[in-house]
This record gives sequence, C-alpha cells and structure tokens, in this order.
Amino acid sequence: MNSIRERLVLKALNLTGLPDLSGLGATGARRWLLVAVCLIVGLAAGALAAATSPLLALALPVALVGGLVLLSELQMSLLALIGVAYLLPSAAIPLRLGFNPTLLDVVLLAFFFVWLVRLATDPAEGLSGGLLDGLVLVFIGLACTSFLLSTGVTQDILRRFAEIILVLFFYFGVVNTVHTRQLLERLVAAIILAAAAAAVIGLVLYFLPHDLANRLLNTLRILNYPTGWVLRFINNDQALAQRAIATSVDPNVLGGVLAMAAALTTGQLFSPRPVLRRAILLPAWGVMLLCLLLTYSRGSWIGLAAGLLFIATLKERRLWVLFLALGVAVLFLPQAQAFLAHLSTGVQMQDRATQMRLGEYKDAFKLIAQFPWFGIGFAAAPVIDLYRGVSSVYLLIAEEMGLLGLGTYLAIMAVFFWQGLRGLGRLADAGLKSILIGLLAAVLSALVAGVLDHHFLDINFPHVAALFWLNLGLGVATLRVAGSCQQIWRAD
Repeated sequence: MNSIRERLVLKALNLTGLPDLSGLGATGARRWLLVAVCLIVGLAAGALAAATSPLLALALPVALVGGLVLLSELQMSLLALIGVAYLLPSAAIPLRLGFNPTLLDVVLLAFFFVWLVRLATDPAEGLSGGLLDGLVLVFIGLACTSFLLSTGVTQDILRRFAEIILVLFFYFGVVNTVHTRQLLERLVAAIILAAAAAAVIGLVLYFLPHDLANRLLNTLRILNYPTGWVLRFINNDQALAQRAIATSVDPNVLGGVLAMAAALTTGQLFSPRPVLRRAILLPAWGVMLLCLLLTYSRGSWIGLAAGLLFIATLKERRLWVLFLALGVAVLFLPQAQAFLAHLSTGVQMQDRATQMRLGEYKDAFKLIAQFPWFGIGFAAAPVIDLYRGVSSVYLLIAEEMGLLGLGTYLAIMAVFFWQGLRGLGRLADAGLKSILIGLLAAVLSALVAGVLDHHFLDINFPHVAALFWLNLGLGVATLRVAGSCQQIWRAD
C-alpha cells in the first residue's frame, strides 16, 4: 500500500512539471523534494524579510507549522483555542489586509475546517439534535435578524459579529466532536492548566515594579495589543489599588474567565477521580483565587461564590464549612481589605463605577422600551440621546436582540441546567459526576457575574464568549458521553 501511494505521489509531482525522480527511489525522491521545499521556503522568507521585516519572516515558518498542527486533528484546535483564550486573548496577526485576524479567529476557522471535512468524508460523523440545540439555533437566527436591522454597520462591527456567530456555532462543534471520556478529561485539564498559567502571569505582572510590568506588556504590541500605559487601577486612579490584568487587558475580563475556571477546578478538587493530580490542582486553584482577588472584580467574585455554593449544596454540604474557613483565611490577606472596601463602596453605591453602572442601566431600559422585540442590533443606537452598551450581559442582549433574544438566551440556560441536574441525579460514575458539577458551576458563575458584567456575550470579547460556550458545550458532551456508556448510569 505504501509503495502504491509513493508511486502516485511521484506521478503527481511529474504532472506538475518536476523532474522524474522515480529512478532515485522513494528515499531519494523524498530527499530531493525536501531540499526543494527548503529552498522555496528559504527564498520566500528572504524576500519577505526584505520587503517587510525579519521578525515577520521568522514568524512565517512558525505560523506554517502551527497551522499544520491545527489542521492535523480537532483535538489540537480545541486545545489551542483554550490556550489562546486564556493566554493571548487579544493577539492578532499583523497582516495588514484591511484588518488583522486574531489568533482566536485562526483557531476557530481551523477547527471548523477540520470538522466540516470530517462531516463530509466520514459516514460515522453526524450532527446531534435536541431541545437545547434547537434553542441555540433559534438564538443564532435572532442574532442574525437583529444584525440585519442594525444601522451604521462598519467593517469592524461586521467582523466582530462574524466572530460571535462562529463562537455560537462552536457550541455545536464541541457537542458533536467530544465523544470520548479521554478527550473530555483532557479538555477539562487544559482549561485548568491554562487558567492557572494566566493567573501566574497576572500575579507576576502585579508584583513587578509598575514600569517594568508596563514595558513587558508593551512588548505585545507586535500582536496588536494596546500600547502606552496599560496597567489598570481602581477607578483608573494610580493612588488606589492596582488591578491584575495578566494579558487580558481588562481586569473584569480576567476575573470572569478565572471565575469559570476556579469553579470547574473546585469540582475536581473533591473528585474521587480528578483529571489532574491534587498536587497540581490545589496550587492551580490557589493562584486562580489569589489572582481573581487582585482583579478587584466584584461581579466575578460574586459569580464564583455562587458557583462554590452550588458545588457545596450538590456535592457535599460539609464543604460549606471548608469554604467558610477559606473565606475567613482570605480576609487576613492585606489585599483582601482593599477588596472588601471596594466591594462595600459598590454595595452602598458610593463609588464612581457603580454610579456609572446605574446610569447605564437607566439608559438601557429606555433603549429596550423603544426597541423591545428585536433590539437595535450590534451597531450604534439609531437615536441620538441613547447608546448601545451596558455593564450587564442580560441588558446588553436585550439592547442588541430585544426581549425575544433575551428570552431565548434564558431558555437555553434553563434547559441546560434542567438537563444537567436531571443527569446528575442518574449518574453513578463519580468522576464524570464531578466534571459535570464543575461545568455547571462554571456556567452558573458566569451567569451570576453577568448581572454586573457584559463580557460573556459581547462582540468586543469573543474569547470570553468562546470559553463560556465551551463550558456549556462540554457539560452537554458529558451527558452524552455518559449516555454512551450505559454502565455508568443508575438503573431507574
């Protein structure tokens, strides 16, 4: 079989006009082909370096190798997406094509390319169907309808909307490709490790001198990251506490993705069969909590608290005591005092950020009242005295997609938790049960945090939306993996 394949390759090469290498044998042909490819790549890289910059020429072969890896199998694209979303969420490739495609765009497109090729060529591949899948399709349809009703759409808004649609379809990709327990556990482990790495980066940058940390972050300008003074402080006042951002640019964005990962990790800490050793899980969990504390993101902490209480209630009520003890211990950290003061001013509606939020809510209700059904779309508001944008994912959806969009979104979440909780009651496998509890807690953390934050379905932060729908998709995949292994379900 190999010899036949090699002869076919050599004949194909001959058809392209290359010299006949069949006399050299397969080994000789490969050697000459390798030399030719190296010469072509070298000449192309040299020409690119002369026309642009040596750094871009150096990045070309790296990008080619990375692209081949992404196209090798779906698992690599999924792992790459997790890594990009946590470690380089705002990175873009400086191609100067009128826009710079982000690394997230590249990974998503590679994932869909491989998946669609598999669907077209492998009879064993198929698409699942169910109530939740149908609701997600309706939500996508409503999003497209609202976009068509938008006014003042720019090229940038079109690109960002396309990214969000890709992210929503990514849910179907996760559900229809994560078929095995091994892949499920590998992806959960990847989320935990990537989030821990992001937390470590955030802590290192936080404790470095401000000037040095700022210079390090400015080195990311080649990947289209913002430049200048990029460190963040409470109320943008350098006299107040610094906020951890890692490579996420925004502390609330970092807080949101860490809250989801910390909830997922908590489920693994108390699992009889964790996806990683507890010697890895415990430090990872610790750095996530510490970095989350230093983001001073009130919504993220409230969301994580809801996720932890969810786990304590469902898995082991004695965990309430442990979480209470942990909360008391955290209070002794110096940074905790500043966070509690920050939280207190928010609850009392005394700080500037909270007052601005209240103003946003008031304007959002006015906008929703004027465009109640399909919203204003994803561009600028069609009225002069109002604007699109509010610090709540629910009000943002209602602004952009109307009450129909918000109602569908809430229905998706209700069905997801109904199916998840129903599945938990039937699962006998403790390992899968812990994974499902963690994923439910991660989604719940985002839903609660979304009351005060808008990043979980904002066209400006597609990586946060991708991680949210990844967790939701993995939750559904867990139920389907369990359903394919009848022995792990309790008999009714």
